[in-house]
Amino acid sequence: MNLPTAPPAFDATTGPRRQDRADLGADIGIGCALVFLEILALAVVFGLWFLSGFNLDPATTVRADSLWGYLAAVGGVGALAVVATAIAARARAYVTVASQSVVAAVVSLALFGGYVAQSHEDAHCETAPNACHEGPSKR
Repeated sequence: MNLPTAPPAFDATTGPRRQDRADLGADIGIGCALVFLEILALAVVFGLWFLSGFNLDPATTVRADSLWGYLAAVGGVGALAVVATAIAARARAYVTVASQSVVAAVVSLALFGGYVAQSHEDAHCETAPNACHEGPSKR
């Protein structure tokens, strides 16, 4: 006896919308890899800035380099995060979009904090140039 069959129910694994979205595993992998590489780049940039003012000789006074060049490098990392966010949004890779948005926000905060700190130091050096003397201390 032949019974009537119902039409197939909605199947989300087929159809045009399935091919539009990025694979979830690749999305998570790319998102994590980009965040790791960007954090590594930020650590290198700020590590180099820290080492520019690091000296073990107690007889010398060493001042760290100006932050402006380092902030430009951090801004480059932030720009890459924004571009990666736009590309991931177009590919519908939502995990990467979220992670890169967080990185862009953190970089924006670091840029703002660095700008405020360096502007304050520059203003201090204009009013008291003796306090910003570079090189070994005079005894």
